[in-house]
Amino acid sequence: MKILIVFTHPRFEKSLNQRLLVNQIPVSDEITFHDLYEHYPGFDIDMEAEQHLLTEHDVIVWQHPFYWYSAPALMKQWIDIVLDFGWAYGPGGTALMGKYSLNVITAGGPRQAYSKAGYNRFAIRELISPFDQTAALCRMTYLPPFVLHGTHRLSFEEGKAAASDYRFLLETLRSGDFSAEDMVKHVYMNDWIALQKQ
Repeated sequence: MKILIVFTHPRFEKSLNQRLLVNQIPVSDEITFHDLYEHYPGFDIDMEAEQHLLTEHDVIVWQHPFYWYSAPALMKQWIDIVLDFGWAYGPGGTALMGKYSLNVITAGGPRQAYSKAGYNRFAIRELISPFDQTAALCRMTYLPPFVLHGTHRLSFEEGKAAASDYRFLLETLRSGDFSAEDMVKHVYMNDWIALQKQ
């Protein structure tokens, strides 16, 4: 399967953990790393070029830091411009039907902070539900997010281990040898990966 990684990070050069993840992306003709801030520093998104990229791939990965319980602004701009009515959804909007999508996120807070009892009050899955619904509207299968938590206190070794898990995920998705029905039973893709590595 062909994977498109739609990457948004306005301060990528200062992000150790996102660099660790990006550096583990396999070099492959089936994986396209697409840095939106590099391509569109002025937010002037080429809708047709982006739509062409999407049609050429089977898995859409939205990779970004968790900014104010969402994604950086350019990611929202990309969704608003590219996922056009009549193309991605609505009458005749079948271009993304049958594809897979998921978020790959780095978050400063620990996992327990994202719960009803935690200081963020909501789970990550609740906070990123607009992505889930966007995928559903476009008739894609939304897979659980891969989340790297506690980035402010993460050791380099922990970061490297998470990056290795991300590589494993991408290689699995690329192979097509996975059960989406099994994946969606999990809150995080990290949990599914842990089971596969046992």
